[in-house]
Amino acid sequence: MEYQDIAIGLDVGTTKIVAMVGRRNEYHKIEILGIGRSKSIGVHRGVVNNITQTIEAIREAVSEAEHSSGLKIKEVIVGIAGQHIRSLQHNDYITRLDFENVINQKDIQRLINQVHKLVMLPGEEIIHVLPQEYKVDSQSEIGEPIGMYGSRLEANFHVVVGQISSIRNIGRCVKAAGLNLSGLTLEPLASAEAVLSKEEREAGVALVDIGGGTTDIAIFKDNIIRHTAVIPFGGNVITDNIKTDCLIIERQAELLKIKFGSAWPGENKETEIVCIPGLRGRDPKEISLKNLSQIIHVRVGGILEHVNVELNNYGNEEQKKRLIAGLVMTGGGSQLKHIRPLTEYITGMDVRIGYANEHISGGENGFISNPEYATSIGLVIKGIDDKEKYMSGIDNSFIHSRNNKKEIFSKKDYNQSNSYHPNLTNNLNHTIKKKKNKTKSFFENWADKFRQILNDTE
Repeated sequence: MEYQDIAIGLDVGTTKIVAMVGRRNEYHKIEILGIGRSKSIGVHRGVVNNITQTIEAIREAVSEAEHSSGLKIKEVIVGIAGQHIRSLQHNDYITRLDFENVINQKDIQRLINQVHKLVMLPGEEIIHVLPQEYKVDSQSEIGEPIGMYGSRLEANFHVVVGQISSIRNIGRCVKAAGLNLSGLTLEPLASAEAVLSKEEREAGVALVDIGGGTTDIAIFKDNIIRHTAVIPFGGNVITDNIKTDCLIIERQAELLKIKFGSAWPGENKETEIVCIPGLRGRDPKEISLKNLSQIIHVRVGGILEHVNVELNNYGNEEQKKRLIAGLVMTGGGSQLKHIRPLTEYITGMDVRIGYANEHISGGENGFISNPEYATSIGLVIKGIDDKEKYMSGIDNSFIHSRNNKKEIFSKKDYNQSNSYHPNLTNNLNHTIKKKKNKTKSFFENWADKFRQILNDTE
């Protein structure tokens, strides 16, 4: 098994940390080779607040993934979310002096790099610059400008911004756990990779990922990312309310929510009671399921009202921007009983629960396709796609001069002689870097910049 066919996604969440190892098989499906999971006790609402505990949790999840996959994990692609994330729309342009030649990838990259130079608020850094529609001279609504003639290249961008301190903390935890950071991806974009279809993205769809500490939103229309947001509330606030109102401990509140909880209080009768064991030396506590569902209903309703705000911020009320495919819910919180009809009632949109079984080999009957693993699967897909793009930028053969002698290295030889990281001679490295620079995406440029930031902080 060759390492370059494999990607490892690391989901650093508020309630759990998941390390997932996967590869794409001959049927273009993702085959999960191993998975590791640990309890996350150093992360609050998607932000690291205890470095030591987070490092240990990452190590535990990675160790379990190594054991189940039989592979040594060296680098990971990491998801980022948290209440510090915000997004904005920006329009920018460049003037091409060589307008006699057609627009190429270098022109697009120059435009994207220009957007990366935008001045943000103190302590903030640009995470993603996502091109939307392009405009060439007077012609607008262009999806792909490469190959066209024009002197002025303009584009609308969706820019995702986060606090540099929060980004650095995640990077330091990954590094301290003995891992290399191969990439950083906004979690709702990763989840979208796992559960959304091309048809839904084309028609218009809102992805709502209800995690433990945050609810992440990504809105697509015409196959273009239109809006992203991170709501600083998730499943944990529901558990906290149950714990406070029912006067029980957190573990009991979580079990109550999962086993007996419902987002629709009308279903339960007043006589339905569940008995909770009392703390040491104390009597058991009786809790009405109707009361429990009312607590959950209020909190879930609050989260969905915030989702409505983001839908309005996007402009879902406008006919042209209408999301025909409705709303797709995923994440652990989407498994709450009756959350789907409540979401349809509050948002007025069609709703389905998002499973990743469309992309997973044998995922129809496995627990891997569970919505709580959507982000992890999406990170694996993103990691594999990035590797395939990188390898496609390398010629089928490399000519390397050594002692006045030419040697041909095929892709097969290259793969066999390098288990994971390309590390040939200096001349060959130079050839690879030249090729890679020609096809570098905005994400890869950001990853390089992020690694430099981490090195500067040491």
